[in-house]
Amino acid sequence: MSKSSRALPKVAVLMGGPSAEREVSLSSGRECAAALRGEGFEVVEVDAGQDLCARLQEIQPDVVFNALHGRWGEDGCVQGMLEWLQIPYTHSGVLASALAMDKQRSKEVFKAAALPVCESGIFARDDVSAGHVMAPPYVVKPNNEGSSVGIYIVHEAANGPPQLSEEMPAEVMVESFAPGRELTTTVIGDKALTVTDILTDGWYDYDAKYKPGGSRHVLPADLPREIFDLCLEYALKAHEVLGCRGVSRTDFRWDEARGANGLIILETNTQPGMTPTSLVPEQADHCGMTFGQLCAWMVEDASCNR
Repeated sequence: MSKSSRALPKVAVLMGGPSAEREVSLSSGRECAAALRGEGFEVVEVDAGQDLCARLQEIQPDVVFNALHGRWGEDGCVQGMLEWLQIPYTHSGVLASALAMDKQRSKEVFKAAALPVCESGIFARDDVSAGHVMAPPYVVKPNNEGSSVGIYIVHEAANGPPQLSEEMPAEVMVESFAPGRELTTTVIGDKALTVTDILTDGWYDYDAKYKPGGSRHVLPADLPREIFDLCLEYALKAHEVLGCRGVSRTDFRWDEARGANGLIILETNTQPGMTPTSLVPEQADHCGMTFGQLCAWMVEDASCNR
């Protein structure tokens, strides 16, 4: 879809949706829509509701830019609809999206590819609240939400198990707590960009991710060369073994005391945030790609059968 061979495509930017990450998605979508307009694209912003299929048939876009986060937008559901409608779209396809969104299954894929992950399992919410299902310290989280939604940390000195909110799903993932620094690496196409060290006063939670000043990003991360290179290698391999396309971001924890053995993958995000405080646009900019160029690349990379 080169600019010289035809008029720029009409792009429908999907945002919002019904997931727990609706507000973040709206912010991502608005930013991406504005950036694409700045690059000369005709853009229609679409708040994804139950009439999404009809809306897209009415708009008839050449490309869908998927700025949805969380369930339905990030887990293969909307990707399957777009395949059915045969509208080229950004980011990963059905299988990779579903796999990456299911934290436990993606860990199994990583383990099979000899990528380092921490011990974890799926447990009934009521069992987790009734007694320790794993020796503390450990972390409890929904298996298929992102943006640090519904995270419980059970410290070593905890007197008892966590009392989980009724809003948590009936089954949750419990994983051993990985101490250390919070690192992340973006993959664009077939290239891992760089490493960011994320500094916060506490847990890298929802506010730390999305509120201005919630966290400080050291870019590029001040790391031993071996660890820096391993982040790039692991992120690219994670992207490949899940079958990701377009842009992904892989998050790590690194325990300095254990050297290379202390680096573990937390998860891979197939729809990483694209807000003003987001990590992917920062890394792309550091590597010489403006926000507009990044969004335009994603549109040009769009396809079906992803």
